[in-house]
Amino acid sequence: MDTNSIISLSLGIAAFIVFNTIFEVRFFEGSGRFILGMLDTLAEHLGRYNTKRYVERVKKERIVKQKENIYAKYNRLVEGLILDFNLPLTLESFTSLLCIAFAIVVLIIVVFMKNVTLAVVVTVAIFIGLLTYFVMQSKAIKAEKLESIMDAEDIICPLAREGVLVAIKKVMESDEYIKPAIRPYFQQFIDNCENNGYSFKQAIQLLNRQLGPKFDNFAKKAIVFEYNERKGMADIFLDIVDENAVLREINARKDRIFRKMNRDFLLKTVVIILFFLYALTVDDFREFMLDSTFGKMINTVMISIICLSFARTQALQGNLGPGSDRK
Repeated sequence: MDTNSIISLSLGIAAFIVFNTIFEVRFFEGSGRFILGMLDTLAEHLGRYNTKRYVERVKKERIVKQKENIYAKYNRLVEGLILDFNLPLTLESFTSLLCIAFAIVVLIIVVFMKNVTLAVVVTVAIFIGLLTYFVMQSKAIKAEKLESIMDAEDIICPLAREGVLVAIKKVMESDEYIKPAIRPYFQQFIDNCENNGYSFKQAIQLLNRQLGPKFDNFAKKAIVFEYNERKGMADIFLDIVDENAVLREINARKDRIFRKMNRDFLLKTVVIILFFLYALTVDDFREFMLDSTFGKMINTVMISIICLSFARTQALQGNLGPGSDRK
């Protein structure tokens, strides 16, 4: 843009501002209200559409057994993330937001790459990397919850000979023994047994559903002990303490392996990025990589390889299986 164009544009902007100020046109205010109104209408229609899809999906899941395919895996992944991060979303609303974000990112990348196909490929790779990152954080949340459950079991089991409900009430008297993340579930169990009319079996089964598979063994033994108590039977709970000790050792080893895998991947990625940035200081290389079509294709492949390698690394860690899922 030459000097005359810059001066003309500046004068035009100044004249527009003066015109709006003198005649109180409020052009931007009206445009803002119009845009916000459009967005509000679109959000309302999208909300109704997502609600309709949610109701249809729930009805279908109750009638038809869902086939194991990529859609079922995606649904489980998203529902797990929503649950772990406590998001105020449904599967349908999460998918809608994901599609909107995907379209926005594609438009932004198109501005820089000036190629729609490459922009879509890069965006897909980036979103795979982001989803993988959130899955990794989700696994960390589950590992922390697992540790909290084992800590609670280790304290409750030796006291269970006096009765499971009595043992849990004793442990709940102090804030130190049961972590805040799972404490409300145990409090609800006590309330269900004493105030809400639940039988012991119903209350412990609800607690089991809230805490997950790791609590299965304790819940089954608690039901047997509650309804078939015999002398010396409380020792069955001590097996859980031994199992937790073994599980902690296994998880500690896996954690060391996973940390090393993630650290190695991060170091390799940083080295590649730093080398690429250093190479961009060479004029010919920078022009080739940033301006030529072939260079943009290479950049796309590099970004895709990094994101997919990150996803593959996390998938390998997930395939080893968390201890909490073993029954």
